[in-house]
Amino acid sequence: MNARSRRPLLTALLFGLALAAGPVSRLASQTSAPTPLTVLSKDGRRTIPLTLVNNQEFVAVDDLASTFQLAVREDALGALTISYKDKTIVLTNQALASVAGRLVSLPAPAARAGRGWLVPVEFIGRALALVYDSKLELRKPSHLLIVGEVRVPRLTIRYDLVAPGARLTIDATPRAVSTVTEDNDRLLIKFDADALEIESPSVGIAVTPGTPIISPGQQSPLSLVLNVRQLDATTLGVELGPRTAGFRATTLPIDTTMRLSIDVMAAPSEAAPAAPATAGPAVSPDVPPSLAPPASAIQTIAIDAGHGGADEGVKGAGGTKEKDLTLAIARRVKAAVEARLGIRVLLTRDDDRGLPLDDRTAVANNNKVDLFVSLHANASLRPAATGATIYYAAFDAAPVSGTLAGVDRVPTFSGGMRDIELVPWGQAQTHHLNQSMAFAGILEERFHDRVTLATPGVDRAPLGVLESANMPAVLVEMGFLTNPAQEKQLTGNEFQNAFVQALMEAIVRFRDSQAGGAGGPGGPGGQSSGR
Repeated sequence: MNARSRRPLLTALLFGLALAAGPVSRLASQTSAPTPLTVLSKDGRRTIPLTLVNNQEFVAVDDLASTFQLAVREDALGALTISYKDKTIVLTNQALASVAGRLVSLPAPAARAGRGWLVPVEFIGRALALVYDSKLELRKPSHLLIVGEVRVPRLTIRYDLVAPGARLTIDATPRAVSTVTEDNDRLLIKFDADALEIESPSVGIAVTPGTPIISPGQQSPLSLVLNVRQLDATTLGVELGPRTAGFRATTLPIDTTMRLSIDVMAAPSEAAPAAPATAGPAVSPDVPPSLAPPASAIQTIAIDAGHGGADEGVKGAGGTKEKDLTLAIARRVKAAVEARLGIRVLLTRDDDRGLPLDDRTAVANNNKVDLFVSLHANASLRPAATGATIYYAAFDAAPVSGTLAGVDRVPTFSGGMRDIELVPWGQAQTHHLNQSMAFAGILEERFHDRVTLATPGVDRAPLGVLESANMPAVLVEMGFLTNPAQEKQLTGNEFQNAFVQALMEAIVRFRDSQAGGAGGPGGPGGQSSGR
């Protein structure tokens, strides 16, 4: 007997054992009505009621049959057969389904309710999707079922106060283009989509149209944004406060996400307080507000959380993954720097996603940031290896003030011509090496007595993530996850607060040194070229 003929026999035997135990279970527990399932398709939307049984969401088989043209039959032994065209799904009293001869698991067995039957809502994605001829995508947390090729980006929304104004960040996944227009005292954000899935920032569930998504105006009477709500299937409305003086909208593609950032400016005489408006990463309590001087040449920095997605990086004996550690600390840095220094911070990634090296520096280059810091954790075959190392880029044959890769002459508005310097992508850092070395030295000084340093504490290496950065840039290996003691240290609040504090102080000192021109640590040739 070949493998092809054995599979139906194995399925029949398994289901025979299940049927011998008795018919499909009857509904015995008390039920309630949770949020219904919204079905979105090219033909429109409809809702299917759900039933809660023992904290498990069930959907009526009759409702699925009428929605998806299914045939339902119960045999004498109590097995339930659900057919679509020439394909069948068989259910018994076990938490299993036979889908065209293939066994799939369910969180609970089917249950009788009166004259009908209920199945776990996961049945749609795990079983029905395998036989249906259109794509079925179940988004259970949002109670959405997407049928066919319908564009429904998932939106996550964050609101932060960043001196001297506020920032609204909206991530659309998968990417969806949006347009922002002003309508009296509100902004209208229209997405190129068929519908929107909006997650509440606090509980991660879908928000119904008309319901405020966030209401920062309730947290502070001085808020620049009073609330954000969904106006129709593809439009958000942002109600602005009376202190709003203007706004600036920018978009940035990040992996499969399109990020929309809206910076809302306060009236010049009434700058918004620089304090986080929503729950976020912890800010070290010992970061003194006095570190926040007037605006300076360093207005934006990029923090690169190393690794992400399938690339986990180093993994410690205690289970700590480098990708998670770098992201957690990057978020702390962002919260502290924006709140205390009033400097804008871009994260190359702010969730668990993979990002190519060129995309990481592209985020910094395209946004013309003034400083780039990449965060990593180290590994060694020696379990006792410990300490942080700060790296700047190394080029085998490139001078610090690099030779021009090429010059092009272009016309100017005044009628003359001017030279434009052309630098290969992988050599952009050559023009900033002096400044990068200077910042690395400052950061090493700030780490003393706070962050354990390896030997040497500062080093140079041919690192791709630094070579294409068109601004001062360093990479920090914060410690060794392969050292069990240091793994515990790296994941603790004490270390992370000390690291953030040291990095902030280094940023302040570096900023002040750059304000002094050629006399700063960068020395001659250390000035940034135009970007």
